[in-house]
Amino acid sequence: MILIIVKGGALLFATLLALFSCIGITEFYRMAMPDRKFEGWLAAFASATLLYTPFVVGDRAALTAVGLLFLAFALLFLFRIRNIADAAREVSYAVLAFLYIPFLLMHLVQLRQTTFGVQWLLVIMLIVMTNDSAAYYTGSAFGKTRLYPLVSPKKSVEGSLGGLVGSICGTLLAKFTFFPQLTLVDVFTTALVIGALGQVGDLFESLLKRSFGVKDSGTIFPGHGGVLDRLDSILFAAPATYYYTIYFFKG
Repeated sequence: MILIIVKGGALLFATLLALFSCIGITEFYRMAMPDRKFEGWLAAFASATLLYTPFVVGDRAALTAVGLLFLAFALLFLFRIRNIADAAREVSYAVLAFLYIPFLLMHLVQLRQTTFGVQWLLVIMLIVMTNDSAAYYTGSAFGKTRLYPLVSPKKSVEGSLGGLVGSICGTLLAKFTFFPQLTLVDVFTTALVIGALGQVGDLFESLLKRSFGVKDSGTIFPGHGGVLDRLDSILFAAPATYYYTIYFFKG
């Protein structure tokens, strides 16, 4: 991942994300609609194609592409009804899958094409990794107050706060090593916002898995679950970072 971000071009990076999106959609369908294998594979192909949209028709076409996918899959589910009582739920899952995985991942492709795109991608990874690590160790040592037991029983408020401190440390590390263009305002704003959104992304995926009655989204990473289990924090962090970059970052 780091090698492709630093040494590969934007198109190679988009291809890597297209692969992740394809696997992620397959995992989502396996959890939500395991009997919809044909629709799942079709959605995986469509989601991978969606990641190349910024290269073909520009950033502004993202919503248009998602809208067209909604129409296509609405028609698909309309004429491939299995159980009329489940039809609305299945269409809702199909739309959620596109919005949750390729649409959010597309922001990383757009971010890669900005002036400091490579640096920002590394910042996201640093924030997410330092957040996760600091939250784990802080929560293990000091965690007493449950953060959201209905969704994730083991996470604590203390661990969450420790994770945000870790995010700040990770962003400071970026500033003083490979990204000196960051101001201290940038450091604290992005660390806290992206760090918090990363935690929310983790909780959201836990919500989905508990709702679907599964422990992990997949088994592609032994002991760590599937692609969605690895990308859950980054999915929520991606759009926030991209919009901060284009609207607030002065460079």
